[in-house]
Amino acid sequence: MSTVVHLSAPQRRGPDLRELVAQVAFGDQVAFGHLYDAAAGPVFGLVRRVLRDPAQSEEVTQEVMLEVWRNAARYQPERGEVMSWVLTIAHRRAVDRVRSAQAAGEREQKAAARSHVPPFDEVAEQVEGRLEREQVRRCLKGLTELQRESVSMAYYRGFSYREVADMLGVPLGTVKTRMRDGLIRLRDCLGVAW
Repeated sequence: MSTVVHLSAPQRRGPDLRELVAQVAFGDQVAFGHLYDAAAGPVFGLVRRVLRDPAQSEEVTQEVMLEVWRNAARYQPERGEVMSWVLTIAHRRAVDRVRSAQAAGEREQKAAARSHVPPFDEVAEQVEGRLEREQVRRCLKGLTELQRESVSMAYYRGFSYREVADMLGVPLGTVKTRMRDGLIRLRDCLGVAW
C-alpha cells in the first residue's frame, strides 16, 4: 500500500504593492500592469458606490489609475499603505465627478430659467387689440367728417394722398391739411407721443 503524502502548496501572496509603486515611479510599465491588476478592482468598487453609474465609474477608474501612474514618485510609504493611497485618490476623483455633475445641472437650470420665454397669451392680446380698436373708433368720431373721411381712405383703405384728393374732388393741399389736422387730433385723443 502506498501512502500518498499531500504537500500543501506554498501560500501565494499578492505582489508587494510598495515595491511595484517604486518601480512604477521609474517608468516600469510591467510593474504598472501588476499594480493595475491589483488596484483596479477595488478602485472601481469604491468609485461605483459613489457614482452608481457603471460607465462613469469605469471612466473615473481609468483616470485614477492614470493619476497613480503619473504620481507614483509622490507616494510616501510612511504616510500609509499603497492601497489606501490609491483609494484616497479614487474617492477624491469620484466626489469631484459628483460635484461637477451637480454644478453642471445647476448651471443648466439657471440657463433654462434665464432663457424661459413666457407663453404667448392669445386672449390678452385679443382683448388688448379690441380695446385699442374701440379707442381708435371713438377718437375717429371726434374728427370732422372731412378729416375722418381723408384719414380712413389713406390709412384704412390704402389710398395715397393724391388718390384721396382725386376721389374727394379737392386740391391735394387741402387733403394734406385735413390729414395733418386729423392725425394731430387722433394723437392727442389716443395719448400717443409721435
